[in-house]
Amino acid sequence: MKTLLIYLFCIMPALVLAQNTKPDDRGYIVKVGDKAPDDFKLVLANGETTSLSKLKGKVVVLQFTASWCVVCRDEMPHLEKDVWQAYKDKGLMLIGVDRDEPLNVVQKFAKDMKITYPLALDPGADIFGRFADKKSGVTRNIVIDQQGKIAYLTRLYDEKEFKGMVAAIEKLLR
Repeated sequence: MKTLLIYLFCIMPALVLAQNTKPDDRGYIVKVGDKAPDDFKLVLANGETTSLSKLKGKVVVLQFTASWCVVCRDEMPHLEKDVWQAYKDKGLMLIGVDRDEPLNVVQKFAKDMKITYPLALDPGADIFGRFADKKSGVTRNIVIDQQGKIAYLTRLYDEKEFKGMVAAIEKLLR
């Protein structure tokens, strides 16, 4: 009986956790419908800090990016125009989360890309690792609803998937 209890309370939860963190074919360890992890701090390039728990009640888009990423650079003007400018005054918060680059690089990246949405620093890809396998690449967006649940996931820049994300954001903001 003692062995069964040890299994049920110690080993089984660890097995379930291990199964839930196995990446899918796009590198995600989260899925649509999951509660987004909100116990981390986002340090923005302007020195301000925030967190998902502070943003609860808004639709949040986390765009995982890096200055060296060509696909990210292709997607960013669309995020600026079709997401940030279109919905920033309607209850949306878009934050680019720059994977593992220093502040001066992130600030130059934002300036070069002519984006006005905030970029956050992600040293060690620790925030990235809460959503995707750290061995997988950037250029991914995570849409989180007003209650803190993941509503939409993108990978790379695909026009059809991007339009689907915009439609999901519109639906959440209605």
